[in-house]
Amino acid sequence: MKDGPDIAHIASLIGDPARANMLTALMGGMALTATELAAEAGVTKQTASSHLGKLEAGGLLTIRKQGRHRYYQLADTDVAHLLESLMGVAMRAGHVRNRPGPKDPAMRHARVCYDHLAGDMGIRLYESLLKRGHLHEEAGEPALTTAGRDFVTGLGLRLDALENSRRPMCKACLDWSERRTHLAGSLGAALLDHMYASGWAKRKADSREVVFTPTGKQAFQKSFG
Repeated sequence: MKDGPDIAHIASLIGDPARANMLTALMGGMALTATELAAEAGVTKQTASSHLGKLEAGGLLTIRKQGRHRYYQLADTDVAHLLESLMGVAMRAGHVRNRPGPKDPAMRHARVCYDHLAGDMGIRLYESLLKRGHLHEEAGEPALTTAGRDFVTGLGLRLDALENSRRPMCKACLDWSERRTHLAGSLGAALLDHMYASGWAKRKADSREVVFTPTGKQAFQKSFG
């Protein structure tokens, strides 16, 4: 196609193994330095800087400066959704880089996808909201119902803040490990923050894994069983 978006350019940026590893490392929503990303990619810092420059120029990364330090993070949630979708396609096609190990079941159970809950727990949350009438789907995308607005308010979340966000309140995100939908958007992020703040779960250090406490599992079951 001669006209329209240049998907070949974006694909070439993601297609390099070192850059793919860097982008995947940023799927946890954290901002990382060039040194940290070089270690993730298995390249020198100089080589990493070259890769990062290309990713930034391509609109996939953004830079945050704090004093003398420069931190890199994904440009926006659209990039995170693109990467999650690509992971799903790669998984379905059998292109898996490592054999499943002890970490694999935990990541499949609950993990952070940029800023919202993914894995089995994320699927359960989404399907519970649908089943209880808190969400309904319009053209494949979720939307909050009147009952859902009451439910969200009852959790202590501010609807006005969610509605006034620059991003969609509700967005479907295809889960790479489960190949089903979990909830993204400002509501998906707010629900995960609510779980953290309520002590239901916490993010495992240096990992995308989300670990639920025993009481957190019970609370989750009560709200999203």
